[in-house]
Order: sequence, then C-alpha cells, then structure tokens
Amino acid sequence: MNQVDRYFKISARGSTIGREIRGGLVTFFAMAYIIVLNPLIIGTVRDNGGKGELLGGGTGTPHLAMIAAATCLVAGVMTIAMGAIANYPLAIATGLGLNAFVTFSIAALPGMTWADAMGLVVLEGIVMLVLVVSGFRVAAFKALPAPMKTAISVGIGMFITFIALFDAGFVRAGAGTPVQLGIGGQLNGWPVLVFAIGLILVIALYVRKVKGAILIAILATTVLALIVEAVGNLGARTPDGKNETGWSLNVPKVPDNWVATPDFGLIGHFSLFGSFSKISVITALLLIFSLVLADFFDTMGTMVAIGAEADLLDEDGNPPDAQKILIVDSVAAAAGGAAAVSSNTGYVESTAGVGEGARTGLAAIVTGVLFLLATFLAPIVEMVPYEAATPALVLVGFLMMQQVGAIDWRDWDIAIPAFLTIVLMPFSYSITVGIGAGCIAFVVVKIARGRVNQVPPLMWLIAALFVLYFAIDPVQNVLDSIF
Repeated sequence: MNQVDRYFKISARGSTIGREIRGGLVTFFAMAYIIVLNPLIIGTVRDNGGKGELLGGGTGTPHLAMIAAATCLVAGVMTIAMGAIANYPLAIATGLGLNAFVTFSIAALPGMTWADAMGLVVLEGIVMLVLVVSGFRVAAFKALPAPMKTAISVGIGMFITFIALFDAGFVRAGAGTPVQLGIGGQLNGWPVLVFAIGLILVIALYVRKVKGAILIAILATTVLALIVEAVGNLGARTPDGKNETGWSLNVPKVPDNWVATPDFGLIGHFSLFGSFSKISVITALLLIFSLVLADFFDTMGTMVAIGAEADLLDEDGNPPDAQKILIVDSVAAAAGGAAAVSSNTGYVESTAGVGEGARTGLAAIVTGVLFLLATFLAPIVEMVPYEAATPALVLVGFLMMQQVGAIDWRDWDIAIPAFLTIVLMPFSYSITVGIGAGCIAFVVVKIARGRVNQVPPLMWLIAALFVLYFAIDPVQNVLDSIF
C-alpha cells in the first residue's frame, strides 16, 4: 500500500486509496452510457461506399454487441494508461460529437466506407501525437490566459449540468422554445421523479459530508429505478415520441444473463489512406483538421476542469504532467480509429469522480478496469439509467461553477472572452465552440482597445485556426472549386 501511495502521490494530493476507488466507480457509472450510446450512433447508419454497409459489415442487423465490446476495450486500456502513465483522474472513451461527426459527415460522403472513415480517425490521432511531441499542443495550452482557463472550467460545469438535465428529461426540446421544463412545461413521468429524488439525495448526502455521497446516491437511485420499472413497466423513450414518459436510454431491469461473451472482431477494421482515393485530398485534409481541432481543445478544456475541481492546477492554471496527459489522449484517438469505434478522448464526466474525492491516476485505473469488465458484464451496466447517474453531474456542475468568482468581470479584456466561453459551451453543445469563441474574442477585444502587444504570439495562431474551423464549409467549397 505504501508503494501504491508513493507512486500515485495519493497522500501528497490529500486523498486516500478508498476515495480513489470510490471516485473511479463514480466516474465509470457517470460515463457508462457510452457503452450503449456509441453503438446506437455509429452502428445503425450505413456508409456510402456503394454497398451501403453497416459498421462491422453487412446491410442487415446492426452489430451493436460487437461495437459495445470494442468501445469498452479501448476505453478500458486507454483509461488505465492515463492513470498509470499520467497519474491523472481522467477517464477516456469514444467522444460524443466526434462519433457523430465521423458517422454523418465522413462515412456518409460519396464512396466512403467505414474503414476509410476510421482511417481518418487514426490519422487524426497521429497528427495530434506529433503536435504533442513537438511541444506545440502544450505550448498552445499554456498560451491561454489563466482567467480563460477558469472560464473553460466554469463553462464545462454549465455544459455537463445541461447535459444531465436534458438526458434525464427534466428539460426537453419545446414546441415553441428551444428547451422547456419537462413535457409541455410540466414534469411528467416516473423517470423524472426518480431523477428528482436522486438529485435531492445526492445534495443532502453531500452537504452532510457523507463519505461516498455520489456513489451512494447513484446506487440507491438505481435500486429505486429498478423498483419503479418492475411495478410500472414503463419501457424506453422512443424516437417517434410515443412513449415520452419512458426512460431516456437504459431501461432499468434485472438482466436475464449477467455475463456476455465479447466479440472483438472490429479491431483493425480501418484503411489508413483509403479515403484519399474516394474523396479529394483537400477534403480529406480538411476533415482531419476538423477532427484534430475539436479533439485538441476538448481535451484541454476537460483536463483543466478536472484539475481545477481537484485543486491540482499550478498558479498559471496548468495541470501536472500535461505532456503525458496529452500523449495518452493522442494515442487514444488513434486507438479508437484502429478499433473502429471512433476517436477516443478525455471525458468531462470524470469530474463526477473528482467530486467523490478522486485526485490521482488510481481512480482512472479503477474506471479502466471496470470498462474491461464491462466487455463481459454489459448487462449489469445497462441496469443504470440516465436518471440514476445524471444527478451526480448536476452536483458537480455546481461545484465547478464556484470558480466563476476568480474571473475579474470588471476587466473587459478578459470578461467578454470568458463570458462567451462559458455561455457557448452549453448553448452550442460543444466545448470546442466555447473555447474557440473565447479565443477569437480575446484577440478582437485586444485589437479594439489598442492593446495588440498584449496578445501572446501563439494566441494569434490559435484564433486564426478557430476562424478556419468555424468557416470550414465555405473554405472547403472554395478549395474544391479551385482544385
């Protein structure tokens, strides 16, 4: 135990082995939805390679179990690597948003197969690894002013709170408004009540300083959900809206089989340069650029949020061993493509584990081991519905919001970029968009106030890259028309 403590600096970071284990468990349950959601996103859409095949082959039944197994395998291995190499409580899995981009913007292009699309993901990871090894990725991160890093953390807190409320059905898309309370402005259905009870429970336990408050709340709310489903037989919400009061993703039922044999047949299902013969080289490069930039800054924002919540950042807002964190993240992106489950990246839900007390890589290893076990125990994971896991994210969002006081709101040079960073993350449903808007606004405000000399050289490049990122479609159209 002493060797474990010294290696992970558990005591030095004010934690205990018990807190790290609890934190790892909470992080896993907070992000386990990806095991179900990733197959539904990338496994049910046909490519545009001529045969119109599903990921894994064929045009008939989707290979959801195979995709789930590969999703768990890559997440488990890379999360363990994050804990063992970088000693950071950051879990890794297939990135939401990135997987949708790969599915609907890459695999759907004329002539593209799933193998071609995943090859671009592998190239994305390789490019990011080169940027890390060259020092550019760390330098770009350090170029951001400390108040901007605080704004990123606060914005992510609002972002995960919105995700939690929306996924639980507490807020939903409205008929005449973008979002509204529940269904038609009212909270209807037992699953929403389960979420509300879970939220009350986690808040009560936390303010009473009960050890393991978040984990206890998740487990207790899951048991409540199992009872509610057993009595009411509510079923899942359907895309056609016919069962609006059902569970939002997993239906909490005791499984018939507790163990399932995993199929890792997707591993190696990629073609590194196959896309270059299907689409123009310019288009392929722009797609790689879009993947790199999104993943590049998503991870930066996530590791800042985790470091801020765990009190691991230095006076400039930088986490310890940032180079190692980013190396593992880059390899994870390539590994996700190589296993045909889309780019893997750091998960902001790791803040739930940090809220439970996680401060070291031991928590990440616990989460990673659980992902590996989930390749066999997927039925158990599917017992936990959104409504039981998301109350923890609301609490963590509050904890991250507390950092907003560190921003000087009277200083327009930083207040306006910080404001845009914070609000655009939840409103655009993207960490990258929030960071990009903040970086561009930072440069614009400095220019407008005649303080150009106060803009770090690298910030000019970052802002220019984000301008290109936001204008990627018209730029691609212009280049295609020229070449």
